[in-house]
Amino acid sequence: MAAPMLRGLAWRGRALRGWVGGAPRRDITFKLDERTAHSTLDLFKQDTGVVYRVLGIDPTKVPRNPERFRDWAVVLGDTAVGAGRHYWEVTVKRSQQFRLGVANVDVSRDGCIGTDEQSWVFAFAQRRWQAFVGGEAMPLPSVGQPERVGLLLDYDAGRLSLVDAGWRRCLHTLSADFRSPVVPAFALWDGELLTHSGLNVPEDLTGD
Repeated sequence: MAAPMLRGLAWRGRALRGWVGGAPRRDITFKLDERTAHSTLDLFKQDTGVVYRVLGIDPTKVPRNPERFRDWAVVLGDTAVGAGRHYWEVTVKRSQQFRLGVANVDVSRDGCIGTDEQSWVFAFAQRRWQAFVGGEAMPLPSVGQPERVGLLLDYDAGRLSLVDAGWRRCLHTLSADFRSPVVPAFALWDGELLTHSGLNVPEDLTGD
C-alpha cells in the first residue's frame, strides 16, 4: 500500500506542501513554490507555470524570504520526494533557454541549479541539450527540441531520465547520489514553462 502524502513537512525551516516517501508512489503532484521564485519569475495557471520577465520585479519589492533564489532565475516545486519512482512532464516549446531537474530541498539559494552537487539537471540553450551532474556539463547530442519533455525520477536507484513525452522515448539517464529528499527544480531565462504533474510512471518507454 502506498504511503500517504504528509502535508506540511518542515525542512530547513520551511513548510513544504507535501512529502512523498515510504513505499513507491507514482503520482507526485506539485505546484511551483512562489516563496522560492527569483524576482524575474512570475507564476501562472495556479502556480503550475512560470514565465520569465526581462526586467522582473524590483528585488526590494519582493517579500523577503530566505527560501527565495537571490541571483539566478530559479524556482522549486513544493513537494519533496524521498523514495520511489515518479514522473512529471514540462511543456517547453515557449522557451529557448531553461533547465529542468531535481535539487535537494536545502540547495543553496545563491547559486543556479546544475552548478553544484545538490542538483541534477538537464539544460537547453543555443538549441543544444546538456546534462549537469556535480556541476559538470555533458553534451547530449541528437536530442532535438521536443515541445514537451518528461522527467522520470527513480529515487531509490539514483537515476533521473529525460523523456521525449510525444514519442515516449527515453533520451538520456543520469546517475545521482541522493542523500536527502529532493524537489522538482526549474531555471528559466526566456519565455515560459508549464508543468504537468499527477501522472503515472510510463511503463512503455523506449530508448536509453
